[in-house]
Amino acid sequence: MDILNNAIAGTLESSDAQVQVFPQSGKLSIYVESSVMNQYGRQIKKTAEETLAKLKVKVKEGKVVIIDKGALECTLKARIECAVFRSCGQSESNIPWEVL
Repeated sequence: MDILNNAIAGTLESSDAQVQVFPQSGKLSIYVESSVMNQYGRQIKKTAEETLAKLKVKVKEGKVVIIDKGALECTLKARIECAVFRSCGQSESNIPWEVL
């Protein structure tokens, strides 16, 4: 699965995260900005990497920007999945729910 278009999911509200994805060839880049970066920055990046790897066909290229405002891990995963699916043009009818 490749990130084909720019896409966004989430908000900048407290306890949420905004995830933006952009096409980028050659490598996968993950950038994290967080209000709790000192405490949880490494875990946020690890969660993002695991979520991208867990999708039906691993995301290998693209740029992922995460602006975290204290989101729970389950919220972060949902925002990442949603942004990636939006970038690929997947709709509710063709999302691989069994993988999630």
